[in-house]
Amino acid sequence: METTYLIFIIAYLVGISIYGWYLNKKFITNSDDFVTAGRVLPFPVLVGTLLATWMGSGMITGTANFIYERGPIAAIFFLIGEPVGLLLIALFLAKRIREKVSYTLPELIEEKYGVVARTIVALCIVLAYIGIVSYQFTAGGYILNLVTGISVPLGTFISAVFIVFISVVGGLVSVAYTDAIGTLIIFAAMIIGLPLAVSQAGGLSALLAALPAEKTTVTGGLSNVQLIGYMLPVIFLVLGEQNIYQRFGAAKDPKEATRSGFGLFGLALLLDFLVIALVATSIVLFPNLENPDTAFLQVAMGLPTIVGGLIIACSVALFVTTADSYLLSASTNVIYDIWVRLFRPKATDKEKIVAIRVCIILLALFALVIGTFFPSILDIQMYAYSMYGAAITPALLGALFWKKATKAGGLSSIIVGGGTVLVWDVLLKTPGDLNSILIAGPLAILVLIVVSLGTQNRKKKF
Repeated sequence: METTYLIFIIAYLVGISIYGWYLNKKFITNSDDFVTAGRVLPFPVLVGTLLATWMGSGMITGTANFIYERGPIAAIFFLIGEPVGLLLIALFLAKRIREKVSYTLPELIEEKYGVVARTIVALCIVLAYIGIVSYQFTAGGYILNLVTGISVPLGTFISAVFIVFISVVGGLVSVAYTDAIGTLIIFAAMIIGLPLAVSQAGGLSALLAALPAEKTTVTGGLSNVQLIGYMLPVIFLVLGEQNIYQRFGAAKDPKEATRSGFGLFGLALLLDFLVIALVATSIVLFPNLENPDTAFLQVAMGLPTIVGGLIIACSVALFVTTADSYLLSASTNVIYDIWVRLFRPKATDKEKIVAIRVCIILLALFALVIGTFFPSILDIQMYAYSMYGAAITPALLGALFWKKATKAGGLSSIIVGGGTVLVWDVLLKTPGDLNSILIAGPLAILVLIVVSLGTQNRKKKF
């Protein structure tokens, strides 16, 4: 058992749990405070929680898996969609989303496409976000397995308990502030740890020379189409990500949201560089890893104890708060877009808070089950990103920027995009190793355009 790392983890988790409870007592007075942090998050906190929401365990496990298996050059192309998408958000979307979204993206969808579209989008978001939550749980299981020797399933369950506690107790305000703290610490530790890891690999020249030839190519052994299949889910997710947009909705004004968008873009570029570089050292230091999902964590545990301990503890904290964010966001969809909108429009504020907290627990249980159906975190990551990107992003961007988009076009795009992902990934088991976004994304866009143009006269008539 790695007792020192366990002490770091427990101390950090206890600390953020107490802090989250304190913030809840101080700031949470109604459901709006619980869901949007009262829309008063300051710039440093907003940028910190935006980055932590995007980073999470997907970056330090699923993305690390890709870097380890395919090499750092292919990883650049895998991640290229992230900065491109974040820059587009900062330039065009952050301000508009702050002005238009009150609680959830399906509210905006309803304005353009109707209540049926809102309900289906809410369900697609829940399906995608449950996948994302499930691999946060699994990442926690990996970390606890590495530092204590307990089984991954037991570690996953323990992680889920902590995550649900933070979500139920504090809402967005506790998640945002603990995100900001964790982001600051892990960035500092990674910047210190990178030259140490490179030194352990023999220095930069020796590291580059020791990389296997197949891991220094542009595609990393994938076909061009397969590589594109990994690139597209990232950019599709970024451009339509409700969880990021909810953070912009918590900004004090549209100007602050735009400013935070540019801050997120800059820090995300730095994050990508640090993760790619650190995991690249693992290819040399740990050439025969049985589980590539743990490559980043293995490097951290090989660093000096204080630096490695901070990275491990903050990795735990970031997957905890990322899972909190997605649980809170998915629960908000269920309660506001389905329960309140369709069944309980006169629900009191207290009833909404209770319902959200109960929903968080139920969705967490569902996430634990979902995680057992995928062989690796990278596989879950691609499914979740593709589901969200195909079902929601084309219709959302159409609602924001294309006046000719019709109710029939948007609804058809949502159904075709989400349905194709389910058929491709769940029923057909990702045939040909081609990620579903390659089929579902273009289909969703095509259907939106064709059906909208074909129903223009009907739109004018009604």
